[in-house]
Amino acid sequence: MATSVPRTRAAAALRMKQISLDNQDRTIRRLRAQLATERRGLAATKKELEETRARIHEAEDSMQAQHLLIEALVDEKDSLLQTIHGLQEANNAPAPFDGEWEEEPEEEPEEEEIGDIPLGEGEIHDE
Repeated sequence: MATSVPRTRAAAALRMKQISLDNQDRTIRRLRAQLATERRGLAATKKELEETRARIHEAEDSMQAQHLLIEALVDEKDSLLQTIHGLQEANNAPAPFDGEWEEEPEEEPEEEEIGDIPLGEGEIHDE
């Protein structure tokens, strides 16, 4: 029996190594699947980030265009005000919001009295 004990130990050691290799193989496959899932998630996140950056860039361009438009409108308003003031000075007219200018009080509308309306032929008179 002495000769079978080392064979049994050797067989048991080989079996343990095989079990260990099988476990490692399953772990490697599981980790590869997790890695593939993480890569897909990362790719989706990267795509979303690129789309968000593009939207931000578009918004910045739009805001810059709006800012330029507002500046142009303010310049146009200033130019129109200068023209109006020049015309007022040329015509000796008071500025609309100077202290000299007073708002006229609103007149209250007078109530109209409804008189007797003559009845036409064939109409019924209710009283």
